[in-house]
Amino acid sequence: MNQDNIFITSIKDFFSFRMIKFSIAPFFITLLLIYTIVFSFAHITLRDLRHASLHVQQSQTTIVDGLENIDTSALDLQGSSLTNFFMSHAFTSWVATFFVYTMGSMLALVVTIFISLLVVTFLTPHILKNIHKLHYSDLEIGDDENIFWAILKIFRWFVIMLGMFLLFIPFYFVPVLNVIMFNLPMYYFFHKILTYDVASHICTKNEYKKIMFFSGTEIRIKTFILYLVSLIPFAILFAGVFYIIFMGHTYFRETKELRESGNHSF
Repeated sequence: MNQDNIFITSIKDFFSFRMIKFSIAPFFITLLLIYTIVFSFAHITLRDLRHASLHVQQSQTTIVDGLENIDTSALDLQGSSLTNFFMSHAFTSWVATFFVYTMGSMLALVVTIFISLLVVTFLTPHILKNIHKLHYSDLEIGDDENIFWAILKIFRWFVIMLGMFLLFIPFYFVPVLNVIMFNLPMYYFFHKILTYDVASHICTKNEYKKIMFFSGTEIRIKTFILYLVSLIPFAILFAGVFYIIFMGHTYFRETKELRESGNHSF
């Protein structure tokens, strides 16, 4: 299979008038949802921080005339005082800053990718139908998956992704390794959603299993590259439709080759 040809064909399809129209909706919908979520989260966080309180108790032992004397002092911190307390100490300041920026970045990335995939999913049938009409009209589309099983699979993959996030928590504080371990769960979910979303509209379940058995490594390399592109800020807002087009051509051609070889079932 000529991969350069697939990429060039996908680029041409992406810049067609019809596909550009499809790209506009995910961009504005995702941007609006992210804007709403981020500002809502910031408002709630600031509100809770203003009303948060902390009771700090310190004890100091001194020796006066041979006698042990224990002085105890208490400090109640509230609102901005609580923030100043944490930020006035080097260690707590580093921990607080690291936590805020890390969690904020993770949240923004996860929300952007997740929402973009969700929005583009609704357009997938229309995008693939257009590609099928232009390039593969002689190929019968197989679709034997019902909506119930689709939702169940997506929920299972989402739970597995969350489980991986929790399992990898100890690695998030290790430089370099934290980047890898954070992205593994996201790539897992990204790969599953993207390949299933496209393949379920093109080939049957048996054909999908066969394709993944023989060409799984190649497809994973493609989805991994697409995922890396998604890590570029705002890239997935524009490229989501291209992902469907590119993977659509991949599965159309894999399915066609499989059927022509007469080896499309286990």
